[in-house]
Amino acid sequence: MRKHVEENERAKREYVFYLEQAKGLDEKSTDKVLAAILKFEQSTKFKPFKRFHIEQASKFKEDLAKINGKTGKPLGHATVDATLASVRGFFHWLAGQRGYKSRISYSDTDYFRNSRKSARVAHTAREKEFPSIEAAYHAFQAIPDRSEFQQRDKALFAFFMLTGARVGAVASLRLKHIDLFNGRVLQDGRDVNTKFSKTIDTTFFPVNPAYLECFTSWVEYLREIKLFGPQDALFPKPDMGLAEGGGFAVLGLSRSPYTNGTKLNAIIRNAFASVQLPEYPPHSFRSTLAMLGKDMCDDIEQLKAWSMNMGHESLITTVSSYMPVTRQRQAELIKALGT
Repeated sequence: MRKHVEENERAKREYVFYLEQAKGLDEKSTDKVLAAILKFEQSTKFKPFKRFHIEQASKFKEDLAKINGKTGKPLGHATVDATLASVRGFFHWLAGQRGYKSRISYSDTDYFRNSRKSARVAHTAREKEFPSIEAAYHAFQAIPDRSEFQQRDKALFAFFMLTGARVGAVASLRLKHIDLFNGRVLQDGRDVNTKFSKTIDTTFFPVNPAYLECFTSWVEYLREIKLFGPQDALFPKPDMGLAEGGGFAVLGLSRSPYTNGTKLNAIIRNAFASVQLPEYPPHSFRSTLAMLGKDMCDDIEQLKAWSMNMGHESLITTVSSYMPVTRQRQAELIKALGT
């Protein structure tokens, strides 16, 4: 059973307040920090932070490198690196707090640094897998559309291809955010779960017209047949209740959105799996669209506009994160320069 140390809990609460108010972190981010600190406490068997010494940091790194009893594998390099960084940040803050200044020095926090070798491995970019335009369309065509939930799922796939929006934002979208006449979606950061609560104005990308046709039909179905209003969900969750004859069952479409993107993620993965393709997640579509933009854009201004349409303030973000160059392609390009 977890041991409760009141002074530790108080310090963690004050640190979370600092992260939220001074650093602008959201609850999801602070939860990750608290999880990392909890791992450290478990390593020390919940000793008070005031009794910190550098051997605890050394043992903590050893514990993180051990085989996980549940998975049979050690933690990934990136996970270890992020965990150490979170705990190091906490103790660096703690070293400046009353009651800890005489017990923890700023230089003590350096003992939480990862080894250079592990840090390099953790930050080495891996080649991203993403569907080609052809593979995505193949999976889209295979999605049935007989029931209204199947229609929803197919329209969801189409929407990801039209916008490249992040799954968390899509889960929170409502009909009021869709402008079919101008072919755009306004991801309003005030009520859409966008990254960093940023407002993103996206015009539908020039992909296969079948995507727009499918999505338009879905929106019209919600507005004209289901009589959904502006505040109702764009991709609603099921309405659960008691069916005739008793028993809990799906009664139809709810007017409420999903609370997160887990279900939407599964829908897209299953769409690819059903046609024997890798289970690409919705986020992989951003790479698909970025590579399409590279091929379609004729100049830097068009490419910049494409990047902005994906919600990026800097073209560098689009190029570095979503326009991968494989090692094979790297070799081909370098060799071609000499011909």
